[in-house]
Amino acid sequence: MYRTGEYAPAVELTDYRDRFPILRDTTYLINHSLGAMPAAAEERLAEYAHAWKTRGIRAWAEGWWDMPMTVGDQIGRIIGAPAGATVMHQNVAIAEAIALSCFRPVDPLRNRVVYEEGNFPSVRYLYQAQPDLEVVVVANDTAIVDAIDERTLLVPVTHVLFKTGEIQDVEAIVRRSHEVGAHVILDAYQSAGIVPLDVAALNVDFAVGGSVKWLCGGPGNGWLYVRPDLADALEPTFTGWQAHARPFAFEPEHDYAHGAARFLGGTPNVPALYAGTAGYDVIEEVGVDRIRANSLRQTQLLIDLIDAAGFEIGSPRDPERRGGTVAVRTPEFEAVHRELAERGILCDFRPDAGIRLGPHLYNTDDELRDAVAQIAEIVETGAYERHLGAAARF
Repeated sequence: MYRTGEYAPAVELTDYRDRFPILRDTTYLINHSLGAMPAAAEERLAEYAHAWKTRGIRAWAEGWWDMPMTVGDQIGRIIGAPAGATVMHQNVAIAEAIALSCFRPVDPLRNRVVYEEGNFPSVRYLYQAQPDLEVVVVANDTAIVDAIDERTLLVPVTHVLFKTGEIQDVEAIVRRSHEVGAHVILDAYQSAGIVPLDVAALNVDFAVGGSVKWLCGGPGNGWLYVRPDLADALEPTFTGWQAHARPFAFEPEHDYAHGAARFLGGTPNVPALYAGTAGYDVIEEVGVDRIRANSLRQTQLLIDLIDAAGFEIGSPRDPERRGGTVAVRTPEFEAVHRELAERGILCDFRPDAGIRLGPHLYNTDDELRDAVAQIAEIVETGAYERHLGAAARF
């Protein structure tokens, strides 16, 4: 346990800083929103361009076509999934829609979807848009367990809440869901790469996530894990030609591929897959356990610094419930965030949560100390006032 005022010895991860070019010019504390780009991502994109330029149509048979599965296996190693159980898609909305499509038509006696208030909007919008589903929104993970009953079809629960960085009690949710025959879709977008995750041990039915954040894989790389014993039993109706057992036979009727491959869709986003592997390589090389140890130490340092500065903490203090982000509530935090950006300190804010600070493996302790000192100085001097009323998207 990490107690206030006590820090474990620093995990030596800052040697990786030179792999991330943006760190030369900024204090990059927005990894919960967009992880820093590894320099190798540019090299991978150049490899893609070279293959397209020189190999043309042959590139499909030389690796492009299989990338949604081969790259999925790399994600699988990070999240504790067996080989062949994870496939790549564009984003979480598509991945969840494919999982949902397995249950069409919906049984009117089992049509409830239960999730927490802190669920990410894109996920909420998907289920709200389904006229044959009854959506039940509850306060927290404990309330989810209480709300699950025999009418529940799906529980699309978040592992780490995006606003506060709070870790949810997934084990209790899975246990209760399976007692009544419901299926759990775990959104691990804010945990994969920063909080150890073993989807097989958790026994979730599906898991989804993406690469924009802690995996440093950039946009266009969502992923979907399907529990292997379910993969051949379910037939997604949101499908495409990659999900066919013999796609290049161009048969007029669908014959589902074996296993998680049947959860593929149309032609894959090959450039994004090339780029994403550079970030996954770093996460695999360092190891999520080491990253988590450093994250716990640094988020505790942030909490102590924020306490000393007299601001309110919007994230869990208990390390067992804290993900990789610390939210700090200041006066006019939207404007404070904009002033920080002008000073080269990149972070973000969310309504009702405050400024979000998300250090990753390559951030130094001195960067954290400076960021909190800058926040305090901006508030004390009123430097944020010139930004009042300005709109911000990120």
